[in-house]
Amino acid sequence: MPGELLLGVDVGTYSTKGVLCTPAGEVLASHTVEHGLSLPRPGWAEQDADAVWWSDVVEVCRALVGSGGRYVGIDVGAVAVSAIGACMLPVDIAGRPLRPGVLYGIDTRATAEIAWLNQRFGEGPLFDLGGMALTSQAIGPKILWLRRHEPDVYARTRTILSASSYLVLRLTGEAVMDRHTASYYNPLVDVRALAWDPRFAEPIVEAEKLPRLLWPTEIAGEVTVQAAAETGLAAGTPVTAGTIDAAAEAISVGVAAPGDMMVMYGTTMFFILVTDRPMPDPRMWATGYCLPGLYDVAGGMATSGALTRWFRDNFAAAEVADEARGGPNVYAQLAAAAAAVPAGAEGLVCLPYFAGERTPINDPDARGVFAGLTLSHTRAHLYRAMLEGTAYGVRHNLEVMRQMGAVARRLVAVGGGAQNRLWLQIVSDVVGMAQAVPERTIGAAYGDAFLAGLATGLVSGREVLNRDWVRVADTLEPRPEEARRYDGYYEVYRHLYEHVKDDLHALARLGNRG
Repeated sequence: MPGELLLGVDVGTYSTKGVLCTPAGEVLASHTVEHGLSLPRPGWAEQDADAVWWSDVVEVCRALVGSGGRYVGIDVGAVAVSAIGACMLPVDIAGRPLRPGVLYGIDTRATAEIAWLNQRFGEGPLFDLGGMALTSQAIGPKILWLRRHEPDVYARTRTILSASSYLVLRLTGEAVMDRHTASYYNPLVDVRALAWDPRFAEPIVEAEKLPRLLWPTEIAGEVTVQAAAETGLAAGTPVTAGTIDAAAEAISVGVAAPGDMMVMYGTTMFFILVTDRPMPDPRMWATGYCLPGLYDVAGGMATSGALTRWFRDNFAAAEVADEARGGPNVYAQLAAAAAAVPAGAEGLVCLPYFAGERTPINDPDARGVFAGLTLSHTRAHLYRAMLEGTAYGVRHNLEVMRQMGAVARRLVAVGGGAQNRLWLQIVSDVVGMAQAVPERTIGAAYGDAFLAGLATGLVSGREVLNRDWVRVADTLEPRPEEARRYDGYYEVYRHLYEHVKDDLHALARLGNRG
């Protein structure tokens, strides 16, 4: 008889995490593996599907249910995986990757393909079908890029998968994709029907190269004998269709009803606002949610945690070395120093567009800026201005959502950056809204475990999520005085980009030529 434990595994940009839970949401064990990100050319972001994605899943599973441990494969009643998304991975007829996976919106290689598709079909018709303008987050242009630039690879391609889809394939042998992930494969999906649509597909991809669509709460298949031998899971264990990490992370903190909004402080900043109907707007992303019957307005900033990591690695080398010898956490030291700097960093504004920007400006050629520097500014000022710059980006996204009629009534913070209380407080001050901080901010793997339970009936229903699985530990309220001070800085933030974007684009062109 299969067990009742729920296994969730999430592959993120820089690490993979797995959790083993009871149907009541109690976390019994967890394991994390770190990995790298390949940036082979400016604008490109890739990962190896086997050496990173699958290898990490195998290691996590073996750590949690391997021989000799407290739990074994037969204790697991269901498995769900999530991963970075949406990605583009071509596999051959045997399911073998034909090249490294092309990542989500931080990979901007398909700019020319976006322009070509808009010219051929018109931005209006493309938007009407998919509910989103074509941006670096769209996978259709990246498939077209593959067809144009790597025709031999495309010719050998049997199926185009995303990261979570590939993991499900390795676990079950089934080529499927969840409808939330598929929403980002525009212009190949009808956002209202949440189904593949052929009207713009002809120059991009043949229909037979696209996988079968399921909801993340549906079972894709069972763990195969081969996957069982590699992972330590029991053959026959049900596996869900999987989903994108951000959606699973939203579930992990109880974002499950219209008006709920997740603010994910990860490598990138990501937002999911749950709605009861599609609400398309070219500045944001309208998708199906990971729970049937619900939709969402999503958005993402290209850098947040990646920006703080860049700052740490380049401007805190001594502290990094000290931490490696057992010293204090570098991020905690940077935050403590920044907390001593007044709101507004004494006249500094940062445009956090160090990898281009996604919503709402959707500008892959935007670049980062520190404006207002003087000789009196220190490293602490720069770090605070950088945190404030991401907060201004959150406010910009929220304002656009309100203009669309999509109103966030409850903000829930999650992700590794949510451990930085200064960062959370800055965001609440800048946007003028409270943020709930759950007792557990384990991440997407915890949401995966819940979805696995929901798919198999081991979890009785959605109402269990905010009753048993998620509890709020703290709420950060906006501080009126700081909020008023930030209003002026936010105006500068908005105007600054408009004034310098032509120069930023010129610098991007010059840098790419170099």
